[in-house]
Amino acid sequence: MSQRIVHIVDDVPELAGEHSRPVLLVALEGFLDAGNASALAVQHLVGDESRVVASFAVDELLDYRARRPPMTFSRYHYTDYEAPRLVVRLLHDGDGTPYLLLSGPEPDVRWEAFCAGVREVVDHFDVPMVGFLAAIPMAVPHTRPVQLTNHATDERLVTQDNMWQAEIRVPSSAQSLLELRLGEWGHDAVGYVAHIPHYVAQLGYPLASAALLDSLGPAVGLTWDSAPLREAAARQAGEIESQIEDSEEVRDVVHGLEQQYDAYQRSQESGSNLLADDEPLPSGDEIGEQFEQFLAGLDRPDEEK
Repeated sequence: MSQRIVHIVDDVPELAGEHSRPVLLVALEGFLDAGNASALAVQHLVGDESRVVASFAVDELLDYRARRPPMTFSRYHYTDYEAPRLVVRLLHDGDGTPYLLLSGPEPDVRWEAFCAGVREVVDHFDVPMVGFLAAIPMAVPHTRPVQLTNHATDERLVTQDNMWQAEIRVPSSAQSLLELRLGEWGHDAVGYVAHIPHYVAQLGYPLASAALLDSLGPAVGLTWDSAPLREAAARQAGEIESQIEDSEEVRDVVHGLEQQYDAYQRSQESGSNLLADDEPLPSGDEIGEQFEQFLAGLDRPDEEK
């Protein structure tokens, strides 16, 4: 018999009385975390505050062979093991309002059981709203504002128009299935997906983290200071620009993405298609070829550049 998926702490005084209905945020590492946008947002929110009020049985949900946790080997023996954790933390926003944050690796298996476990958390703490953070790689430039796709279990919760106006088929994830199930169970949920430039999708991209928090906060009634993330993004932008200066091919690809981005922005008012007829979108292979050396340059230590 499989063990219980989630263990919930019963006594949480901070959630008693007037603050008995905390919002729950969900930000999972893995498939929907290009540029580590969600992970960086979680790191920013948690800081030194780490009160765990619910924990999931990761042995029941993860395939360790697909994502092997790191260990340390020192001289002749193993000294530590970084065990994965999928937990719900109690945090407070900039105004002192308590809320819950579910973070950790996306489950590899038993997605329905995972969703049922989150439902237990939602019901136990009488959560009125669930907010989702996610990010995907897209053919967009780093020199323009981060685009976001807004999604929700009910249209009344949507705060912006999206570029996706038609029905499309996308690969599923535990996080997206959770939102679907929450809607079916009658729970409100809203989220944002940040569009990450393909060529930085393997790096940390704090600009997207800030954009996600700045949009999700008002949607769920919470406030955060995203200034540290934007400061980190400004430093990263300088590093990227210094790398781009050394490659004419890379500059050409970025320029093409900028033209496409600007064409889309102009098309929103006229209602035309996303792609401009005279500005073809660079292919994934083209982007990959042009940025192979670019990424290698970003990964090298400063003294080797």
